[in-house]
Amino acid sequence: MRILVLDGNQNQAVACVRSLARQGHSVRVGESHSWSKAGWSRFCAGTFQYASPQLHPDQFLDDLLAESQKEPGTLVLPMTEATTLMISAHRERFAAIGARFVLPTHGDLLRAVDKSQTTDLARSLGMVVPTTLTVSCSEAIPDSVQALRFPVVLKPRTSEESMAQGRMRATGRPRYARDVAQMQEAFSELRQNCSSVLVQDFVEGTGTGYFALMNRGRLRAEFAHRRIRDVHPTGSGSALRESVPPDSKVRDFGLAMLRALNWHGVAMIEFRLRDDGVPVFLEVNGRFWHSLPLACSAGADFPALLAHMAEFGDVEPPSPYKVGVRCRWLVGDFRHLVEVWSGCPPGYPGVFPGRWTTLLAELTPRLGTFHDNFMWRDPLPELGDWIRFGQQLREFGFQRGLA
Repeated sequence: MRILVLDGNQNQAVACVRSLARQGHSVRVGESHSWSKAGWSRFCAGTFQYASPQLHPDQFLDDLLAESQKEPGTLVLPMTEATTLMISAHRERFAAIGARFVLPTHGDLLRAVDKSQTTDLARSLGMVVPTTLTVSCSEAIPDSVQALRFPVVLKPRTSEESMAQGRMRATGRPRYARDVAQMQEAFSELRQNCSSVLVQDFVEGTGTGYFALMNRGRLRAEFAHRRIRDVHPTGSGSALRESVPPDSKVRDFGLAMLRALNWHGVAMIEFRLRDDGVPVFLEVNGRFWHSLPLACSAGADFPALLAHMAEFGDVEPPSPYKVGVRCRWLVGDFRHLVEVWSGCPPGYPGVFPGRWTTLLAELTPRLGTFHDNFMWRDPLPELGDWIRFGQQLREFGFQRGLA
């Protein structure tokens, strides 16, 4: 089958290219830049460039449709929320040219990316959720304080937000506040890139998730890992992680959410696991996740399973994956080290890693660890990852390059 993997500078794109090529598929990689690390893989059959889906959505669609219609039955695999939403919103145009995609209904996808809606849904399903308020203007903050307990987390309602003329924008990372003054400052920063902000009680604990492939609400494959180091020490984007069996409570809640959404395709449900073992729901990511290389290395080959489901309508659940497998993102681990040495961000109330213990841990190798992008038989994606990181630092400055 001919497959188009989008967002070629994502780690999950590299994992998809390697997995799908091994299954005998012809994989082409697309990106809005002139090159991508996944496009440099020896397993990639070809590359193409499209316009930015955020800045030039109409041209992006035209570029992708032109590439998709070159062969009937082409499977289109978006790796980010921006490209997923664009394809979903115009799915009739892709279906009309015979292109394939594996997505839930557009309404269910919009529910999944809206953190306010998924928080309400999680609450209705009996999950523990943080106290959550939606704030759209600074004048509402004094009233919001009455219902919250500091410290709090402020985050955009959605990771990608629609703008005028069909454009989209990334809304940024969460902020933290210990008091009203910090809350006002954090809100002002977030409102520069989003129209609506969620304010939640800060939940102490460790990040965890449930990863699954669903066929219209029916489970077909699952995975879980233990985070060892996150890219952001405040708890976001794993840099080093290890495969583990799913926590029973996390699994039950994750499946309940995906079934309530009648989910079709891959997704990650993110939780915060409190010290007492209670999972607190955070959000749904309705796409391939950044740590996908670990799942593939452990035997939970989600790209291959998804492609089989797209081609034949369903797939048999695979054999159990291996536990105790580790996978590391080298650029992400470097970013973790830099953020640790830069110090705790303003208002962050959690436990922050120590500088020297982090340095020692990162310099101590462990035999048998896989890597997100580096492979002896396919080394160029790792090189491309470092080059792209350097470009981001030059384009956006040091702090935004790390964001």
